[in-house]
Amino acid sequence: MARIVRFHEYGGPEVLRIEHHDVAAPGAGEVRISVKALGLNRAEALLRSGRYIEMPTLPSGLGLEASGTIEAIGDNVEGFAPGDAVSLIPPLSMVRWPAYGEFLTFPASQVVKHPSSLNWEAAASVWMQYLTAYGALIDIAGLGKDDTVVITAASSSVGLAAIQIANLVGVTPVAVTRTSAKRQALLDAGAAYVIASTEEDLEARLKEISGPEGVRVVFDPIGGPIFEPLTAAMARGGILIEYGGLSPEPTPFPLFAVLSKSLTLRGYLVHEIIGDARRLEAAKAFILDGLASGSLKPVIARTFPFEEIVEAHRYLEANEQFGKIVVTI
Repeated sequence: MARIVRFHEYGGPEVLRIEHHDVAAPGAGEVRISVKALGLNRAEALLRSGRYIEMPTLPSGLGLEASGTIEAIGDNVEGFAPGDAVSLIPPLSMVRWPAYGEFLTFPASQVVKHPSSLNWEAAASVWMQYLTAYGALIDIAGLGKDDTVVITAASSSVGLAAIQIANLVGVTPVAVTRTSAKRQALLDAGAAYVIASTEEDLEARLKEISGPEGVRVVFDPIGGPIFEPLTAAMARGGILIEYGGLSPEPTPFPLFAVLSKSLTLRGYLVHEIIGDARRLEAAKAFILDGLASGSLKPVIARTFPFEEIVEAHRYLEANEQFGKIVVTI
């Protein structure tokens, strides 16, 4: 028997329960992992509250990221052995493959040997944030050295990953955050500029930074009214990549900015990368190289023990973190 986390009804963090269940033996192409740490993501809070892109049959598990050691391997698994230190590529469905548990049985194709320099907490914080940022900025937008990229919700784990990737490829990262409270931390994390959107004129500051040519790439998980100043400061032929919908307010369509500048507004899910074997291999190689060189380094906001999973979710929804929230087992 092993402890797992499930919820039997939709709601706030308090609906999460720690339960004891049998662990499935690994089948063909699968491995069983003894988990050391879990990485938390907003997607899990959305699933728990009934607002995610997939709707589970209740009760349901949840979770997208974990690190640990391989305990057993199934038939037709190559390249792994018991005792290997590994981390998980987020599955296409966390309902089918939930990660919150002491032991996990997962497809070997979703498992990666991470660099030995990473501890368990960092290893559990790698793949969701860096795959999301890589897919948008490198795979889709094709960032080049003369680019400036605007990164909103910059203190999130994905925002910080985007700042690191921008610096790795020689791009100027502009971090957008709500207030100036995290300004110095974002500068220390590698942002070239920081804009506090509730304290400054976002459009004017972006135009000041980018000059008359404007910003080619915007990476945003918020939506809502921020679309108008963002697109107003974009360059002709620019691309705004939207990977979330955190704003509770309606998102206006900036018609005249889009028409006059031939802008692309593109929705994006990391599943595009995870579900494409060729693109995923390129992403993994890029990220593993960055981790090995130290150019990419997960930022941990806070860790919680497994027994405090409810408190960890409360902290996740408080929007106070700078980086990744991790649960240790």
